[in-house]
Amino acid sequence: MSNRAKVAIGGVAVGLILLFVLPWWISFLIIVGIPAAAYLTLDSSQRRRLRRVSRRQIGR
Repeated sequence: MSNRAKVAIGGVAVGLILLFVLPWWISFLIIVGIPAAAYLTLDSSQRRRLRRVSRRQIGR
């Protein structure tokens, strides 16, 4: 199993646990907020590179 698959499975598991432990709207804010905050911390050149890589994988 690849590292990306392990991270994805772990993220889903943490999300499901958060949904049961916390109210749904707090869980939603955490699940959406962490990736959004991480994206906003990138430099403009890193954001461009990330968009370029994402587009390239979509067009495979």
